[in-house]
Amino acid sequence: MGQGYTFTIEPGSFYSFEDEAALVEQCKAWGLLSEKAAKTKTFYYKGNGLNVPCSIIGLADPITAVIEFDNKQRHCIHPSYLKEMQASTFGRRVTALSDDSTEAEDAEPAAAVHAEVQEAQEAQVAQEEVQQVQASTPDEPAAEEPAASVPESKPEPTAKGKGKKEKIQLPEEKVKMTATVMEFTTVPNHFSDTDDEVIIYEAVAITEPEIELGSAWSSHSATLKKLDLAVGDVLTFEGKIVAKKLTKHPVPYKINNPAKLQKVTQE
Repeated sequence: MGQGYTFTIEPGSFYSFEDEAALVEQCKAWGLLSEKAAKTKTFYYKGNGLNVPCSIIGLADPITAVIEFDNKQRHCIHPSYLKEMQASTFGRRVTALSDDSTEAEDAEPAAAVHAEVQEAQEAQVAQEEVQQVQASTPDEPAAEEPAASVPESKPEPTAKGKGKKEKIQLPEEKVKMTATVMEFTTVPNHFSDTDDEVIIYEAVAITEPEIELGSAWSSHSATLKKLDLAVGDVLTFEGKIVAKKLTKHPVPYKINNPAKLQKVTQE
């Protein structure tokens, strides 16, 4: 594995699993491990003519896994696509190209599908970067209307000021938090027939140190589903909070891998 792979989509910032238990829990949520699994397993990357082992080391967001090859290169991939690669038929479909030229036409659609997935992943990463830039940069008046824009330009510093207030210094490690369930919703998943389930919270706050965050979201994982949550439920938990907007929702923060979850009893 001396030479690098040119197809890889290197992750920017991503969440690394703190231990194997967190990795196993996330793999169950993605459908990569059965609910009875107690430990992870070796996964194989079979795209781009390869069939090599890889390790899941983290996630860039709820629908993007980060894998690492033996040569330490990292790659962003959708969990559903990685799951397809674990099937024995996936490998046979690729090797058919060299075994029988008459089967090459059947294998070409598979290569086309992979290319489309790669392009979609790159487009998704680019779109998220644009959304982050747009979220932190206030709209400016059009250059063609300088005279009409003069009176309206005065509130602009206030808009910038609001943006600065929202840039809270978030802790790097897991912290104790409280949150109230505000909404259950879904976000589009371009790599699957079903949308991804998420929970939106309000009154989100870090208890140690005390920081009020407002709204945040998390994946509606198998662990959270066991709590039978309802709108209005108050939770206490430990988790990592990161600045990550929810697709098509004005929610600026994401809660990663909440643990030690407890519902607060309402009197």
